[in-house]
Amino acid sequence: MENPSEEPSGRWRTLPSWLLTQTANHAHRLVAGGFSAVDSRGYHYRVLATLDEFGPASQAVLGRRSGIHVSEMVAAINELAERELVERAPDPADRRRNVISLTTAGKRQLRRLEKQLAERQDELLAPLSAEERKRFTELLSKLLDHHDRLGA
Repeated sequence: MENPSEEPSGRWRTLPSWLLTQTANHAHRLVAGGFSAVDSRGYHYRVLATLDEFGPASQAVLGRRSGIHVSEMVAAINELAERELVERAPDPADRRRNVISLTTAGKRQLRRLEKQLAERQDELLAPLSAEERKRFTELLSKLLDHHDRLGA
């Protein structure tokens, strides 16, 4: 009879793809929990951070800069506007388009989100030294850049 409390074993546990997937699951859970603690989610952070970095933009430009699909962008902006974290105003150059801007309350929320994100990064990477964290991030970036270029 098998012992159900035994840890799973097998060579698949050493495959980089499996390790990345399991680590990504932990990262997602940690970050989502941190954002939830301040009544937000990942799309909110991406929109607020993009506006903070690049300034006001149309929904289409904001979607491209943040990597959020247009169908998701509308919902995220609606949620943020409802909470007065962003402001939607007609574009003076094209009245058919809205320009989205970060409000003062949005900047405060962004700082709370960044604090949560920093804490979750520390929690995720706790077993790694500062140098290992830097190298790990460089390697992940290299992998992602490679596959982005391939369109995979």
